[in-house]
Amino acid sequence: MAPEDGWAVGRITSSSSSPVATEKLLAQHKEKHFTAGDMVRDVIIGVSDGLTVPFALAAGLSGANAPSSLILTAGFAEVAAGAISMGLGGYLAAKSEADHYMRELNREQEEIITVPDTEAAEVGELLSQYGLEPHEYGPIVNSLRKKPQAWLEFMMKFELGLEKPDPRRALESAVTIAVSYVVGGMVPLLPYVFIPTALQAMFTSIALTLVALLFFGYIKGRFTGNRPFLSAVQTAFIGALASAAAYALAKAVQAV
Repeated sequence: MAPEDGWAVGRITSSSSSPVATEKLLAQHKEKHFTAGDMVRDVIIGVSDGLTVPFALAAGLSGANAPSSLILTAGFAEVAAGAISMGLGGYLAAKSEADHYMRELNREQEEIITVPDTEAAEVGELLSQYGLEPHEYGPIVNSLRKKPQAWLEFMMKFELGLEKPDPRRALESAVTIAVSYVVGGMVPLLPYVFIPTALQAMFTSIALTLVALLFFGYIKGRFTGNRPFLSAVQTAFIGALASAAAYALAKAVQAV
């Protein structure tokens, strides 16, 4: 049997099913798609910056022979400022996305009211891109015209590619990024709390942070669909490069 025939049989079987049978099939089928993408993205942004920036700052100050107490003070100040800045950035980004959605929603709603025939033609054009013929998508277009709200949501999603944002998204993004930044930022600073000699604390911080970067990179790779081990190496390499650059710069400035 050709693949096309297989698809045709599937469509005929599905269309001939009763509503009860359809509900039963849907109840039996459990979706396994990952749906927490926005939160994972915020955690990745916060932890990756939290691990890298204070790590580079502490290494740079250690290269300048600063005492551990000064490194801790500067490190905690940077973590606090960084968390506020990153959280505010996440809030503004999510708020801008929501504002953009509302502007486009109002514009699309006005077009449906003022030029409904044009908008209906656009629906037909969109459906034709999926291989539907005019006699197949005609009833769909007519049905949407009878349901303005569904029509509006259809145009927002399929014409403009915009999903309705969660009204709590801005605040959740800000909190998630800020907390993640603090958690990541504490890792490279912990050795300076227990080791008074800055140089010894720096080596401990390097080892601890590299392990954290490897672990975080691996987890990030698992969630984002990339190769976990490659993601772990890349993340650790970027963090090590940043701290090495900061340390070398501090040494160069001290030599001058």
